Amino acid sequence: MQAVILAGGRGIRLRPFTMSFPKPLMPIGDRPILEIVICQLAAAGFQKITMLTGHLAELIQAYFGTGERWGVTIEYVREERPLNTAGALKLVPNPAENLLVMNGDILTTLDYRALYTSHVEHAAQATIATVRRQHQVDFGVIEADEHGFLAGYREKPTLHYIVSMGVYMLSRSCQGLIGDGESLGMPDLLLRVLDRGGRVYCASPPCYWLDIGRVDDYEEAQRQFEADPSRFLPNHD
Repeated sequence: MQAVILAGGRGIRLRPFTMSFPKPLMPIGDRPILEIVICQLAAAGFQKITMLTGHLAELIQAYFGTGERWGVTIEYVREERPLNTAGALKLVPNPAENLLVMNGDILTTLDYRALYTSHVEHAAQATIATVRRQHQVDFGVIEADEHGFLAGYREKPTLHYIVSMGVYMLSRSCQGLIGDGESLGMPDLLLRVLDRGGRVYCASPPCYWLDIGRVDDYEEAQRQFEADPSRFLPNHD
């Protein structure tokens, strides 16, 4: 099985930490977040990993090398210019029939093998790993009718919604929907799949998930990992 890790972002929301340090190398506990991801992928049976790099790519490649230390094979594809979260997938040579694509800066207990199996079983062209979230609105929310008169009033409601985990399964055919050199976001690629009659499955696996893109989330990831590293790392002593 093959995984593609998106590791080319500039980590703007984590500045100044990421001014001279790529976000995937930000430490969680005693190791980079990307190393945790690779350990999880290796344990799930993903032997081939392609890293799509950009910002400070040489530091990522120097740390992970060929991947031999983790029992995987790592190849690197560097973007000459930013192609967004989906555009760079066009650069992946000889992709597998079903490809795990994910951000390299998430802390999760997601079962990657189960996601792969679910994607195949649902005969989907693409699968999105999703998680439920809620948000407390700090204001009273007004609903007005077409004439401007009050129709409803909810005081500080809690909104419930489903968000992408930044982890996807994509069939090889998705690569053909991306133009050469095209800058394309993952949401646009998935909508393109739908427009062409493809099936996109939204999986809701039971797991913990946190994107470390903001300082407060990064600090929370540190607390979660340090409380129980074995929750995230297979065979952790």
